[in-house]
Amino acid sequence: MKVIEAIIRPANLEEVKLALHKMGIERITVCQLVSNGRKRSKAIIDRSAEYMAGLMTKIKVEIVAADEMVGRVIETIGNVARTERNGDCLIFIRPFSDAI
Repeated sequence: MKVIEAIIRPANLEEVKLALHKMGIERITVCQLVSNGRKRSKAIIDRSAEYMAGLMTKIKVEIVAADEMVGRVIETIGNVARTERNGDCLIFIRPFSDAI
């Protein structure tokens, strides 16, 4: 088992949830994050609003998946959430041993 953490733009959350549900993954954890971008002086355009990159809202989606599903989950999230913009989809994978 692995824990997959994906940091995505808020605008992509519903698409990611729908794509994961179609794969049969129904249990996910969603958290709202506030982070600063790497390039603070650039203007960011998100949902037709332009603002300076400083503190930005992101969404973290966590999924616990069986080893054989990890590749498909990563591919699905990447296909749905990645765009050509910086910081639009970061995916982390770590081992999962047990839950109480």
